[in-house]
Amino acid sequence: MEVFKRRTFLITVLLLLIFAGNTLASDGNGVDTGITAWMLTSTALVLLMIPGLAMFYGGLVRTKNVLGTMMHSFAAMGIMTVLWVIFGYGMCFGPNTLGGWFGWSNDLLFLRGIDTEVNNGVPDYVFSMFQGKFAIITPALIAGAFAERVSFKGYAIFIALWGILVYNPLCHWVWAEDGFLFNMGANGAIDFAGGTVVHISAGISGLVAAIYLGARRGYPKTSMPPSNLVLTMIGAGLLWVGWFGFNAGSSVNSGLDTAQALTATQAAAAAGAITWMIIESFHQGKATALGFASGILAGLVAVTPAAGVVQPSGALALGVIAASLCYIAILIKNKLGYDDSLDAFGVHGVGGITGAIMLSFFIRKSWMIEAASLTESGTWTIMQQLGVQVAAVLISIVYAAVLTLIIMIVVDKTIGFRSPAKNEMQGLDASYHGEHGYGMLNAS
Repeated sequence: MEVFKRRTFLITVLLLLIFAGNTLASDGNGVDTGITAWMLTSTALVLLMIPGLAMFYGGLVRTKNVLGTMMHSFAAMGIMTVLWVIFGYGMCFGPNTLGGWFGWSNDLLFLRGIDTEVNNGVPDYVFSMFQGKFAIITPALIAGAFAERVSFKGYAIFIALWGILVYNPLCHWVWAEDGFLFNMGANGAIDFAGGTVVHISAGISGLVAAIYLGARRGYPKTSMPPSNLVLTMIGAGLLWVGWFGFNAGSSVNSGLDTAQALTATQAAAAAGAITWMIIESFHQGKATALGFASGILAGLVAVTPAAGVVQPSGALALGVIAASLCYIAILIKNKLGYDDSLDAFGVHGVGGITGAIMLSFFIRKSWMIEAASLTESGTWTIMQQLGVQVAAVLISIVYAAVLTLIIMIVVDKTIGFRSPAKNEMQGLDASYHGEHGYGMLNAS
């Protein structure tokens, strides 16, 4: 009898726990509170990357430009968010309009049509805010290419136009359910978290901007040492941490695929950092802190489009390949002489292209089987997926390059983009913000 009572008690407790778990998993409005909690966390992690980027870039420029450079990242948090709420989200995820160039829905203006909407257990408000962080960081990445030589007003207008005309259409093509790149091939062009939408577009746009604007005054003859590598290393650390929300949050889930993406992210970042350190040790005789941080970013960028489809071994390989190619790209930049101040193209452009294309060789077998099941023939090969990936990369490169050049010319010829010589020599901090980043210091 005692045994029976104990068993009855244990079964009752177990049933109560199951009931409680099911109750906690939903708030009665179709919201999965577990997944939503992770997406809220991911949204905060991606936002954390913006001040992380500000610190990373700020530490790499000269003392007189620290605040001005950091303001490029922080200004994007304000400008891009306002545009996103008004119509950016609708342009990215609304139904096709103008032949599919971007999305549009009057119901999505000011997000008014999603007030009570829930999809896959997640409120649309949360999904929209998560995606909005990507719209913030992408133009902020471009700023690294022309750091220390643009007017703040010109920059503000540029990123607003760039977000509307470049980022939003690309985002719609790749991530919206009726986007043409989303539907290319058996299972779409793979861009799990932003290889083409974020890093290739930002890297290519940065390259175009750097070439159009010309080099900083005195470059490369004048020494332009980083102001604070400690700040840069802290920024790199924050970017690494935030990237877990960037990649794992892009699963819009809290399950196996989330864990796979998170693990791939960590593996690629570590492999990129170690690879850069080894290459630098052989090439220059020393392993630098800046090199280690650059390797972290190269690995993270490369795994971004691939995080949801590769195993840890593939993520390690992508980190190694990306760090090697990014290192070479920076050496070539120095040979060619164009002034991509903080290597936006060398790391984000080259790393994004590497990841978006090379992921084809490391895709999980289960993903390929699923893709094959969606074709009439029932087959889908790595080379076919490679063709889709190359096409998506080329489309992204051409579109971003052409539109960026047009926007640059318009902004430069109307309100001015390149900073006047006097302001550039004085520094961005004093010229455009009336402040100094380090007390009364205003060193060059």
